[in-house]
Amino acid sequence: MKSPTQAWNWIKGRVKPEWKTAFFATFAMGLLTHLPILLSDIPNHDGLDSIYFDQNMVTSGRWFLSAACGLSSYYTLPWVIGVLGVLYLSLACVALVEFLEVRHKGCIVLIGGLLATFPSIASTFAYVYTLDGYMLALLLAVLAVLLTARFRWGFLAGMACLGFSMGIYQAYLPFAVLLSLYGILMLALSGLPFREKVRRGARYLYMGVLGMAFYYLALQVLLRLQGKVLDDYQGINGMGALGGRGLAGILKQIYQDFFAFTLKGNVFFQNVYSACALCALSLLLIWGVARLALRKKWWKSPWFYGILFVSGFGLPLATNLILLVSPDVTYHLLMRYQWVLLIICPVAFLDRYGCEKPLESWVLLLAAGILTFHYAVTDNIAYSNLEKRYEKTYAYCVRLLDRIEQTPGYYQGIPIAMVGVVGDESFPETDITGEVTSGMIGIPGDSLLYRGDNYELFIRHYLGATLNILPADAMAEAYYADFYREMESFPGADSIRIVDGILYIKTENIE
Repeated sequence: MKSPTQAWNWIKGRVKPEWKTAFFATFAMGLLTHLPILLSDIPNHDGLDSIYFDQNMVTSGRWFLSAACGLSSYYTLPWVIGVLGVLYLSLACVALVEFLEVRHKGCIVLIGGLLATFPSIASTFAYVYTLDGYMLALLLAVLAVLLTARFRWGFLAGMACLGFSMGIYQAYLPFAVLLSLYGILMLALSGLPFREKVRRGARYLYMGVLGMAFYYLALQVLLRLQGKVLDDYQGINGMGALGGRGLAGILKQIYQDFFAFTLKGNVFFQNVYSACALCALSLLLIWGVARLALRKKWWKSPWFYGILFVSGFGLPLATNLILLVSPDVTYHLLMRYQWVLLIICPVAFLDRYGCEKPLESWVLLLAAGILTFHYAVTDNIAYSNLEKRYEKTYAYCVRLLDRIEQTPGYYQGIPIAMVGVVGDESFPETDITGEVTSGMIGIPGDSLLYRGDNYELFIRHYLGATLNILPADAMAEAYYADFYREMESFPGADSIRIVDGILYIKTENIE
């Protein structure tokens, strides 16, 4: 058996320079970009429920999430969780660079930068209590594809990696699928015999089918052991069903959503800089493919046009695969990280085939660099607003708690009925980041408060007081009662009233 020193030296001797560049570039840019949220305790509305959370979400299909998040404890510790998350992300970049066979140091650095700054990551950091688990899921998804590509029987290990990845968070399945399609495309362009291309390409199919089967079987076993059933959150209980829309209806939804988000999702094209960078990258990709087609005389082969058609038709389907698995899902930015591959894969392809002149290399690096910087700025705009949301919520709750405790007849534990929103008449919108953050779930807006239990949790954890907030259905009858309609919205003088032993708080005017 090797000593720890010998083992370390053995590992160092086998680490490629490209791996070191990928790891340290991603880790450094990840920390630099996300440091504001790692050094703060800034919850979003869901984070209020997760100050301590064991992450047992088997009823949402995430049967491995609890184990994945257990290393950092089940407390919300932004620095610990964040560093672990960036570490997993950096390792995912190493696996990604190895799979894509990127060798140019500048491209490796920028691929790491794109992974670390793409706005979907900022939304994930906003849900920091589960960040490390999600980044581990991403790492496993990339490893699943890498192992499948590198070893003859690697699809078996890839099957396990994909199953555990989906057991943490199903949204990274399209990430693995897109990489698999890229691997198959590279096989098609290679000089290998046709039979060998088919044999290697089939491994990706084996990995995907077996991985999903492993995930589903493990899910059913754990549901039975815990005596639970899938809930209706995000349509997970209808997984695999078409929701009455038929295959054609789902495919239409997939393509409409793909183009709507890509062109108008307020992530890819936010300003003239990102638009110019993406256009330059697209033109460079088209030129690189055309030059290869002319040089290798692919344009004479029907296979070339068939591959172009299948790639173009299959790209939206692979990117939006989650809509085929669960058509009723609320498809937010947290689940759209795979869109970063629409930038990274062209960068890898051009690094490998397309940049033959210095000018082309400069255009590639500048375009990717501009996008990396732009996304890092976007993330920090988002974090700035998230911090302001917390500060405004804190100030609001201090005023509200003081008024509650000063209400005649109030006593500790009195039942409190209220609507969770903050009225926009007395507290107008002040978030000025909407043009940048409107699509970034968990980040935009002015307040962390949407439900009565949000107030209860915020006041308990951040103000140190306990309120007996009644469930939302307690307001079902009172909401349209005459006495409630007559009340002013907070902070009006008559915004808090005790009726029949219940303290009512009106936070909004009724239309």
